[in-house]
Amino acid sequence: MQQFTWTALVTLIALIVYFIMAAAVGRARVKYNVPAPATAGDPVFERYFRVHMNTLEWLPIFLPSLWLFAAYRGDQLAAAIGGVWIVGRLLYMALYVRDPKLRSAGFGLQALAALWLLVGALVSVVQSLVAASAL
Repeated sequence: MQQFTWTALVTLIALIVYFIMAAAVGRARVKYNVPAPATAGDPVFERYFRVHMNTLEWLPIFLPSLWLFAAYRGDQLAAAIGGVWIVGRLLYMALYVRDPKLRSAGFGLQALAALWLLVGALVSVVQSLVAASAL
């Protein structure tokens, strides 16, 4: 059986980052006095909240693409690209909380990594289907 140790590690790190973002929203709720279930109030709280929700919006693109890429193209390469995605999300968080106008660098980095994984997985699956149909 093929091992995907690096991809598993990157998956766990991505989920830990997401958990840390959730905790940051909780701390911001207290600091900026935005009681649950409110999602609006202080602009800085709203930035933390949006970072967390935007990351959630990207996880369904990132995680399946990461694993399919790993299965077809290799564990270490998938993990390396996944690491770029994580760095992009962390950069996005740091810049967006500071000033939403600065978020582009982090967003672009993670979007390119996700696109690389998605397109790479798609191309690999199509190639596999073509090869199987040629038999």
